[in-house]
Amino acid sequence: MQYRTLGKTGLWVSEVSLGAMTFGGATDHPIWGAVGALDVAQARRLVDEALDAGVNLIDTADVYADGESENHLGEILEGRRDQVLIATKAMARFGPGPNDLGATRVHLLRSIERSLRRLRTDHIDLFQLHNTDSVTPMEETLSALDDAVRQGKVRHIGVANFPAWQITKALGISALKQLNGFVALQAHYSLLVRDLEAEILPMVESENIGLTVWGPLAAGYLTGKFDAEGNSTDPWSRRAKAPQAIPPVDPSTAAPIVHVVREVAERNGTSMPQVALAWLLARPAVTSVTIGARTVEQLRDNLAAVENPLAEKDLAELDAISAPAPVYPKWINDYSASVRGPVPLG
Repeated sequence: MQYRTLGKTGLWVSEVSLGAMTFGGATDHPIWGAVGALDVAQARRLVDEALDAGVNLIDTADVYADGESENHLGEILEGRRDQVLIATKAMARFGPGPNDLGATRVHLLRSIERSLRRLRTDHIDLFQLHNTDSVTPMEETLSALDDAVRQGKVRHIGVANFPAWQITKALGISALKQLNGFVALQAHYSLLVRDLEAEILPMVESENIGLTVWGPLAAGYLTGKFDAEGNSTDPWSRRAKAPQAIPPVDPSTAAPIVHVVREVAERNGTSMPQVALAWLLARPAVTSVTIGARTVEQLRDNLAAVENPLAEKDLAELDAISAPAPVYPKWINDYSASVRGPVPLG
């Protein structure tokens, strides 16, 4: 396992991190039952396996299994809390009241206290806003998070699923008001969904924001368990069981990409998930790829990606087959650059 610094911080995180979304939840729940619904004993085996492999970052959220994921993780990590960096999130509705959601001071500070109790810890290493809030002023959100950092309840703050413009706006406000700013972004990125390359990835590189990736296998689509029409050959597949497939994937677009992933895996004697993960580990700006597993066997296979990096030929082939069409304004900027030609030096 290799370690990379989280953005502009000096915090070292493992290049592969463990997602705890599969921890907890009723097996018949339409979402958590499809994701995993692992009990404490099953989740403990995954955590043990991950820590033995060198993983030092575990990601969860208050909304995962309605708090059970955090509860399970807190119980599992008792006695070895200092071996692990914990990332959790809040913003989604967590209660019936009008103030039980959003990025307001009230909701965020309340969420942090509740997460601390469930996780059985006195601090959260990385606290993230789970989604955007179009109502609450960014100044209020950043002020509340700054208080949590200054109180020692949170070490670093970040966001998940934010557009580039909101992150840069928040960074400007933090700098202007001398508040602790966002140091990390958790975003979806995979061979099937490369949307963030248009605006988010350049921003991440420019502002030195740590990028952690969720859904690297596109909810199982890159495991080889789906046919050309998008139907699963595995009845236990998360994408097959969940009421809404996230991320959305167009089977006709995905089919040729999946085909190349399979060819590269066969050529290298590895699995399709390992190929998809290795491609991400080689991408610029990626700090850590978060993997969620239901079984130890799945986890072991995914972790093996760090031991099987792809050759330049394989990376180029995967890049070419999955490259998204340029979006505006990139295509006009690329055109202008080609017309101007290189800047003369000397």
